[in-house]
Amino acid sequence: MRLLVPFLALLAAAPALAAEPVRLTAEQALAQDAERYAAIFAIPPAEALTRLKQQQASIAVTERLRIQYRDQLAAIVIEHRPSWGVVVRLTGRGLPADRVETEQGLPIPIRFESELPSTRALALRILDAERGALPRLVPGYRGAGVDPATGGLLVMQRPGADPRPVSVAEQALYDRLGLPVRIRRLDAVMTNSAAVGGGRVEGTSADGRRWRCTTGFVVRKATGELGVTTAAHCPDSLSWRGPDGEERLLPMAGAWGNAEHDVQVHTGVGPAEGVVFSDAAKQSVRPITSWATRPMTRSGDFLCLRGESSGYACNVVELTDFAPSGDLCGGLCANSWVTVAGPECRRGDSGAPLFLGTIAYGVLKGGAYLQGGTCAFSYYQSVDYLPDGWRVATVR
Repeated sequence: MRLLVPFLALLAAAPALAAEPVRLTAEQALAQDAERYAAIFAIPPAEALTRLKQQQASIAVTERLRIQYRDQLAAIVIEHRPSWGVVVRLTGRGLPADRVETEQGLPIPIRFESELPSTRALALRILDAERGALPRLVPGYRGAGVDPATGGLLVMQRPGADPRPVSVAEQALYDRLGLPVRIRRLDAVMTNSAAVGGGRVEGTSADGRRWRCTTGFVVRKATGELGVTTAAHCPDSLSWRGPDGEERLLPMAGAWGNAEHDVQVHTGVGPAEGVVFSDAAKQSVRPITSWATRPMTRSGDFLCLRGESSGYACNVVELTDFAPSGDLCGGLCANSWVTVAGPECRRGDSGAPLFLGTIAYGVLKGGAYLQGGTCAFSYYQSVDYLPDGWRVATVR
């Protein structure tokens, strides 16, 4: 049985590469992501590109919907099959009429579902209150999150740890928590992994082991100081290694690894700017022009990453409110982590940047490894949880 691990990250902007990588425009970066989307959903690339443009444009629409229906809102989900659209799931009776809104000249289909048993806000409060009890209530507990499908909780459990049928265990949790629970039995364990925005960093931990990680994003302070992020579980002292073999020592400015954080910032990056490697071979970079917060992120959003071990990989968001099990966050983890479907996630990816087109979403923490090394899902820290004073550096 493999472990559920956070990955180590590589540097987002390459200082002084011998062979300058191709710089993609915002349109080219999104088209690159659309090629992966087209392959996953078996549609033409042109349609895939339109859908990703709709996904980006729909953030403004779903922010309005989130405010309008805040007292009834169970979930907002991006749907890909049989066609692309936004699904708004509400509690209570009375179903608003489906409609199509226009944003940035693009149609945004909106479909409503009602009579879900719990609002997202209530489910979050219950998850937060019961995080300490769930490991005792669920044998083989592997974390939990708010379930966008039901408005209740989705609980991860190791197969064979509980002899009861799933339905019996779910009913027992419903009786305790007062909202629906769906159990997903997953042969994987949560733990931290090693770390190397899409570039390679290496270091030695206190126990003498050699790690590689992936850097996430170039970040900036209001004072103008530049740094680059990676995962907080990476070694404190890291060296950047460029594609041409150049090495640069990166002093650590600080590390934040508790509750909702797994990030550290390293300085000494030189005259870096807000770009990340855009492909496995590090032959192209994409600019970062803005970022999306966790509240803006929906289940079903299509995102990509550039990790030192996985290369360039893409898939959809599953949970936006996930609390990993164990003490991976210096104690109990907050329910602020976002999960992305597998199968791409590997050791060495920790700290890797999550993006769509030129929009930054988060930095990778870990993943759920099944037998044989297959990744069931990965999970990341949203960029709105960067430490105080640091913000994603963007290119105008």
